[in-house]
Amino acid sequence: MFKKILLVDDDKLVLNSTRRYLEGQGFNVAAADNGAEAVAMVKDFGPDLVVTDVEMKGLDGFALCKALKETEGFSCIPVIIVSGRKISEEDILAGYNKGADDYVIKPFSFPVLLAKMKAVMKRYEGVAAKTEKIKKLGMVIDPAARSVAIKNSMVNLTRKEFDLLMALITEEGRLLSVPYLLETVWGYDPASYNDPHTVGVHVSSLRKKLGADIGAHITSVTGHGYKFD
Repeated sequence: MFKKILLVDDDKLVLNSTRRYLEGQGFNVAAADNGAEAVAMVKDFGPDLVVTDVEMKGLDGFALCKALKETEGFSCIPVIIVSGRKISEEDILAGYNKGADDYVIKPFSFPVLLAKMKAVMKRYEGVAAKTEKIKKLGMVIDPAARSVAIKNSMVNLTRKEFDLLMALITEEGRLLSVPYLLETVWGYDPASYNDPHTVGVHVSSLRKKLGADIGAHITSVTGHGYKFD
């Protein structure tokens, strides 16, 4: 079955050229030139992935991403953010906290966008394939719902925090290197991006949200990586 992609961009030239390229790659593509229209189209089209520009009038890309991630039934749709300006690491982390799954900076090459799309969808499919709930240390992790509960209370994890927890807990006892986590959780090419700060910030946030007792089981080996003991 063809994957369904929703493109959102108020630049008609970019929108149409990207649509033609992805259709040529075998995707079923729908397009919207504003965030409000995109929300309506998600309900009818049911995309497997949303690729949205950031800088749009009205509902911008970040707001669209946040709205989807907070809406039941849409929260499991991956979102790639496209920005026309150079953004800082702080901007990227803020976007991840709103549910973004990856970033592409304009001008971008279509093969790079395609590679990122495939990497994001592969990660989601990998988690979705794990249908059984994981119970450990008082946590109940539901891969299908992408949710974590501790003592019957839901833990509000970002998309990356959840993916990071899944990577660590499914490889319990194994030391996972920073390059491995950047590639597996974030979809980065370790040859071109290998900043341990990105992983460190998310590990610190994850520990805090899980609480001191459970968080202590996520251990670090300086200069090497992290593991769940």
